[in-house]
Amino acid sequence: MMKDISVGVIGLGSMGRHHVRNVRETPGETLVAVADPGGDKFGVAGDLEVLPDVEALIAAGIDAAIVAVPTAFHREVALQLAAAGVHTLIEKPLAPSVAEGREIVAAFEAAGVVGACGYVERCNPALMELSRRVKAGELGEIFQIATRRQGPFPVRIADVGVIQDLATHDVDLTAWLAGAPYRSIAARAARKSGRDQEDLVLATGVLENGVIVNHVVNWFSPFKERVTTVTGERGALVADTMNSTLTFFENGTKEVEWDQVANVRGVSVGEVRQYALDQREPLRVEHENFLAAIAGDTSRIVSLGDALGTLRVLDGIVESCRTGETITLNQVG
Repeated sequence: MMKDISVGVIGLGSMGRHHVRNVRETPGETLVAVADPGGDKFGVAGDLEVLPDVEALIAAGIDAAIVAVPTAFHREVALQLAAAGVHTLIEKPLAPSVAEGREIVAAFEAAGVVGACGYVERCNPALMELSRRVKAGELGEIFQIATRRQGPFPVRIADVGVIQDLATHDVDLTAWLAGAPYRSIAARAARKSGRDQEDLVLATGVLENGVIVNHVVNWFSPFKERVTTVTGERGALVADTMNSTLTFFENGTKEVEWDQVANVRGVSVGEVRQYALDQREPLRVEHENFLAAIAGDTSRIVSLGDALGTLRVLDGIVESCRTGETITLNQVG
């Protein structure tokens, strides 16, 4: 049996506080140190001293670290952890730029320690079951993946816009569900809040396997929505991650009298089924997957390479918004 992993958390903000709780509650992890130069805003440190920086965190003798600092500081913190031989889970996005993301990936490859990125949506019960069923071929050929991620303006966000904060989830989970990277992307964005960052974005693209994708993302909606729809030749699977539900809409087999659509697959309504899911906290699952990676099974984490690929797509979205053109992704980064 592997001994408990000594874990440190740097960044005690909106995400860091939840990581602290999960480290304390996850078997196999022991919280030994926390750090945040801004102090303990949410009062989660308990009896632990709040250390000032990553150097002090490393000096506390940690085996692994959770990086939940603002994105602008990911490179600085991650490179020091890699150099110290510390297994590291970095909150999404990996970095503010592809160039910095490359540096992080190279550092962890050189160090030979686990590097993972915290795209927690992959650990949502609805999306985990959706992925399982798609990979099992239950939809047959996949035609389209569409996501909607909308809600009110989040007061906690100060350093990024919706592309880095929200669309990054959809880009990651779409490539993961389809098992293919993006070939091209086109997007439009708008700034309506008076900030420098964009508040809404619409993006459409094509994956390398031909699947068409589209993403609707904003934080100007008076309702909150997190929906992923995968449409294939046998029907559609709809994952609602707000309510953690997965629903299958089957393509019907009844005859269609309208001659123009009689020979088209997927034009009649069939059975609708909602699946029972194992309702577990996604962040707990993410921590368990990180532990498994440290023990040698890296199949369940979001690799730094995957996270770098997502950054390239985000760069493509930004470039498309700037130029008004469709961006071929092998030309980005």
